[in-house]
Amino acid sequence: MFSWEVLECACQTCNRCRLAETRTNVVVGDGNKKAKILLIGEGPGEKEDLSGIPFVGPAGQLLDKMLDCIGLSREDVYIANVVKCRPPGNRDPETDEKNCCIEYLRYQFALIKPQIILCLGRIAAQSIIDSRFRITKEHGTWYKKKNCWMMATYHPSALLRDESKKKIAFEDLKELKKKIDELDIIKK
Repeated sequence: MFSWEVLECACQTCNRCRLAETRTNVVVGDGNKKAKILLIGEGPGEKEDLSGIPFVGPAGQLLDKMLDCIGLSREDVYIANVVKCRPPGNRDPETDEKNCCIEYLRYQFALIKPQIILCLGRIAAQSIIDSRFRITKEHGTWYKKKNCWMMATYHPSALLRDESKKKIAFEDLKELKKKIDELDIIKK
């Protein structure tokens, strides 16, 4: 079994795919490594590539507000991405790039042992829940795999581009809060 130190070193020195050629920083993850809630996005954007921390740009600011509206903060969750390096021009990660990185995400899952995974957007949901996942039809729906509850909602970047989806995402967050309360996993 990997330790956090070994995993982070492996990610920092990874050159399995072409994303390593253009990255500034590897974005392994951030938050509480003992959290019972794992948030998974698709990959780092420009601000994340520069800082080495996931969700620090405008989408990250919105994510912080989304968490806050259900009584959570970054200290209550761990945030990771499907790919650890920024795709050029913030394009969607390609299949081979996701395949090169998915092992790192599996190790993060094994180290954290979350009870809940919230996929942020279609790419994360297709990588984690089901390759045929349709975010417009299946957001807010719970799935259980390997003793872990999983749900997807719209990516914060999508909500910044189309504010009409914010109300839908808020309903998804209320479902997340219900599941957290049902499982009694946040002790405050």
